[in-house]
Formats: sequence, structure tokens, C-alpha cells
Amino acid sequence: MRSMTIEQLRATKVAGGVAGVTLKGEGGTFLVEIATRSGKAAVLAKARSSEPRRFGNPLAALNVLRGLGITVGHFDASAWTPAEKVPAPGNRGRAEAMRKAHQAAAYSDWLAAEIQDSIDDPRPNLSHNELMAELRDDLAELAAESGRT
Repeated sequence: MRSMTIEQLRATKVAGGVAGVTLKGEGGTFLVEIATRSGKAAVLAKARSSEPRRFGNPLAALNVLRGLGITVGHFDASAWTPAEKVPAPGNRGRAEAMRKAHQAAAYSDWLAAEIQDSIDDPRPNLSHNELMAELRDDLAELAAESGRT
């Protein structure tokens, strides 16, 4: 059986070459089998390979077919075994990466605002040594007030 990508299926459909489609359960997934008017059968394949495109959910396959303008077909669940369905991570990994990217962007925005606030501060700048001397004086004053020396 030959394979056909979505684009090839779309072109074949537009040319009137699709005789019918069958959404066929196989193991824990569903495949789209395509019957052509030339009598040759094909299976819907992934975009960049001849490997069959497998759908874990038949609704996803139906949405793809409907998007192509294929609204009538057959359904064969005789070889479908729901227990064999392999749980897929879906977009969870991508969602976590996006969440981290948003956190990093928010931190960068916050840091840029803090730096700009510091630049815009009208108070006179202090050197590191001057600041440390002021901190030592403040700490010594606090210690004296609390009775510690």
C-alpha cells in the first residue's frame, strides 16, 4: 500500500481522484486509508516521510478529513484495541518550555525596569566603599541602640 501526505490527499481530492476514505482502528491508534478512483489504495502519511500518520483520537482524524473537504467515509474499529493506546505527552513538554520562557521574559522586563529606575534616581551616586562605610556605621548604630557593642 502506498502512502499519501495531506497535501497529496488534498490535491487528489480536488482532482476528483478520491473514491472514499476509511478511518481504520489499528492497535491503539487510527489510520486513514484512502481508496482512489484508479483502484490504488493509500494510507495517510506524515508530512516528511512515508510512515503512516497515526491518530490516538478518531476525532482528530475526522477534523483533518473535514478540513480537506472529505465529509463522508467509512469507519472500521474491528482491529482497534483501546488498551494498547500509548499515552502521549502532547504539548505538555512544549507548554512547560513556554512557561519557563514567559517567566524568563518577565524577569528580564523586571530587571530592566529596576536598572532604569536606578539610572533615573536623582540622588547622588555612591562608590562601593562609601556605601559599605555607611552600612557599617548604620549597623554599629543599631547595635549600640539595642545594647550590644
